[in-house]
Amino acid sequence: MKNILITGLPGSGKTTIIKRLCVIFKEFNPVGFITSAVYEGENRVGFEVANLFGDSRVFAHTKLKSKVIVGKYKVDLRSFDDFLEKTFSKEKKTGLYMIDEIGRMECASKKFSKLIIELLDSNKPVIAAIAEKGGGLINDIKKRDDVALFEITEQNKELRIKELTMAIRDLLLD
Repeated sequence: MKNILITGLPGSGKTTIIKRLCVIFKEFNPVGFITSAVYEGENRVGFEVANLFGDSRVFAHTKLKSKVIVGKYKVDLRSFDDFLEKTFSKEKKTGLYMIDEIGRMECASKKFSKLIIELLDSNKPVIAAIAEKGGGLINDIKKRDDVALFEITEQNKELRIKELTMAIRDLLLD
């Protein structure tokens, strides 16, 4: 196993775990991004991606103009693809990739779908949150022989962080 996938229901703590792992393994110069919700008041209206260098942008929103729609969100593929290009062109000295998340919105991008397969096939480990549900590419990635799948729940989150830390150390020091 060279790639680690973290799955669980929305709100189970996948993003929190990816953020913590980015800090724990910062000496390996991780490259990737974190996805977070955008709120107006108490209503979730979109999603933002932020890479580990500090660049960010909204890539899905209820008020965007786009023909690509996932749920109630319109996805700005051009902006997301540009973000991916800028984020992963700086990866020369990285020891691992951190991706939050492999979900339906991200997979709407052909560039992302191609990139995630290239990263999973590379000689560097990929640590990624992946949607619990989803067909197509999401399902195909979960079935790969080179991935270990860790399911996160509110109850096991702290234990999983310890297990993930040990598993990633083993990968990196192998």
